[in-house]
Amino acid sequence: MVEPVGNHYVVARPVYSENSFNEEHEKLHRFHKTFWDHLKLYFSCSSQRVKKIALRLFPVVSWLPAYRFREWILSDIISGINTGLVAVLQGLAFALLVNVPPGYGLYAAFFPVLVYFIFGTSRHISVGPFPVLSLMVGGVVVRLVPDDSAANRTSTNISLIDEERVMVAASVTFLSGVFQLLLGMLQFGFIVIYLSQSLISGFTTAAAIHVVVSQLKFMLQLPVPGFNKPFGIIYTLGSVFSQITNTNIADLVTSLIVLLIVFVVKEMNDRYKAKLPTPIPIELLVTVLAALISYFFNLEEKFNVAVVGKLEEGFQAPVAPDAGILQKCIGDSISIAIVGFAVAFSVAKVYSIKHDYPIDGNQELIAFGLGNIVGGSFKGFASSTALSRSGVQESTGGKTQIAGIISAVIVLIVILAIGFLLEPLQKSVLASLALGNLKGMLMQFKEVGILWRKDKYDCVIWVVTFLAAVFLGLDIGLAAAVAFQLLTVVIRSQIPSCTVLANVGRSNIYRNRKDYTDIYEPEGVKIFRCSSPIFFANIEFFREKLVTAVGFNPLRVLRKRNKALRKIRKMLKNGELQVTPKGLICMANHTLESDEELDNNSIEELDQPTNMTDLPIQINWGAELPPGITVPRVDIHSIILDFSAVSFLDFSAMRVLQKTLKEFVRIDIDVYIAGAHEGFLEKLERCAFFDEEIKPSMFFLTIHDAVLHILLKKDIASSPKLKLTEEKANSNNYIVIPSNGLRSREVMIPAETKF
Repeated sequence: MVEPVGNHYVVARPVYSENSFNEEHEKLHRFHKTFWDHLKLYFSCSSQRVKKIALRLFPVVSWLPAYRFREWILSDIISGINTGLVAVLQGLAFALLVNVPPGYGLYAAFFPVLVYFIFGTSRHISVGPFPVLSLMVGGVVVRLVPDDSAANRTSTNISLIDEERVMVAASVTFLSGVFQLLLGMLQFGFIVIYLSQSLISGFTTAAAIHVVVSQLKFMLQLPVPGFNKPFGIIYTLGSVFSQITNTNIADLVTSLIVLLIVFVVKEMNDRYKAKLPTPIPIELLVTVLAALISYFFNLEEKFNVAVVGKLEEGFQAPVAPDAGILQKCIGDSISIAIVGFAVAFSVAKVYSIKHDYPIDGNQELIAFGLGNIVGGSFKGFASSTALSRSGVQESTGGKTQIAGIISAVIVLIVILAIGFLLEPLQKSVLASLALGNLKGMLMQFKEVGILWRKDKYDCVIWVVTFLAAVFLGLDIGLAAAVAFQLLTVVIRSQIPSCTVLANVGRSNIYRNRKDYTDIYEPEGVKIFRCSSPIFFANIEFFREKLVTAVGFNPLRVLRKRNKALRKIRKMLKNGELQVTPKGLICMANHTLESDEELDNNSIEELDQPTNMTDLPIQINWGAELPPGITVPRVDIHSIILDFSAVSFLDFSAMRVLQKTLKEFVRIDIDVYIAGAHEGFLEKLERCAFFDEEIKPSMFFLTIHDAVLHILLKKDIASSPKLKLTEEKANSNNYIVIPSNGLRSREVMIPAETKF
């Protein structure tokens, strides 16, 4: 029963162990499905299940019939046009990261959008090229088709190399799509949880650095070979600076001007976004202006600048991936698949929370997988979503993926009709536009200081991920970062937080004894908390901390006591000890036995429980022992283990825990376990944890139940009567002091009473 008294409450109930609670309160028997039950359910077939699967597999069927045409169509059209223009320019720019002709970036900005419209669950993300994925695909392209093969740079050779690189990009994209599709079908959408926000932030920041370095050759127009290997970024910078005197000044000046304009206008868009009806499309304006200047001033011939050149009109026939290439890029495809999904899902999740609608991780994997399969078949490269492009689609009023279809129509118009207008555009302009979209990623450096103040583990993960991805490359760096992140989890669980608790405020609240002054510790009782799962890797650490907390090693005490009993038996046999009503009296001067002689006893026998049945008197280990016999003093009689934060206990740890508890029990220390979660006791019973020494009765619902049980058992709670001591400072406030210092339910206490 709970009785509120002002802002206090009084609870009256019996002291419960797990057994007594289950005896008093009937527990419902719940049927838990087995693995085979889940398997049968998964493969069962019914009309409702078929309908549910169809709606889940084709989300467009759910939301398209409910589309509010009059309210949303205008917003989606405006958003689609703006997003489409950005997608065209980003497709051309990010193609340079892949080391393929710019026109193929338009395919990557077109086909995945159509597929995502049918299979995707997010209404706001813009699907297409993403700089990090483009760079990862570009790394595979350079590794399999290096620049060294272009020693004789004739137009024919360059064309052949471009075709090979396009095929490599398409094949690795196709394979990454297959991996995403398989992960989605196998319900592996949860895999993204292994990529923490700190890891993704550090990885994308490192990718931004790689993008900056990779675009230097276009901004300076230098023939820099690709170095897709560990420390490749250093080799690339070395190659750039070794040729710095050959820089094309016209491309350099153009790049700096475009970067300055783009950064200034983007800053204005961010600062005045509340006042602007739509962000200023600076990429479009710069592209149009740069193309016009290049065309009318004939910059290609006058200053020998590198231009986009002829763009393929229309679509090429779909091609099958090259089996030889697929065998060489399996690891890269897995990395691309996981990173692409992780980035897209994190962006989609932001918008789903903002606009309050659900997204399905497994269905997103299927959508992106099919998008990459189709895109790769039509010679595109890997797609995900770019935060800047998705931001444009959402901020300009996009309501659904109808805006995505409109943006695909804009890309289609460029592919089929007006692509030739971009032929005179300088590649240095595209490189600058690619860098202009990296501001958000580069600003993530600010997170290091914030993470250091909030969580040093996350900060270290960020820094290690960044350094690994920068110096080892994006593929190896990602694997190293995930491994390091999992290592930090192991370290944190392997070294759990273990504390000694005390009663705070003479109530039922128990906290770390080091953190409070008004604490009460029952005499002879130690309360020990472990705030972590207990398993094979940390059970020894748990045992060491427990031994440190109680102040003695129970196994050492047990062995000393058994050695002392052997010595006492020997002295009684030799007449050196005599039993009297007052205890044992030594009758002769006893010479100390050497430790070597004592240690010759069998260790197994010394580890057994102490047996005094053959002695004429029971030995009180806390009293004075005969001369020459020393045993470590034990000042506690009970230990309470708070397992409320122990989520699981594996079999290896269970064996060690059982052995440790037996060591305490054998030296007459009662051990209690409080707060164990549901099913913990049943698991221990299944694993034959209990025996004559370790019994289920040691489990209690709460720490306070265990403490009260100990006090009642030791006759402390009922011995002296309660003493009411009036406080000098306030005659209305009283202190209730039973012998154990805890409140008795038989006494009525005012609301202001202190314990």
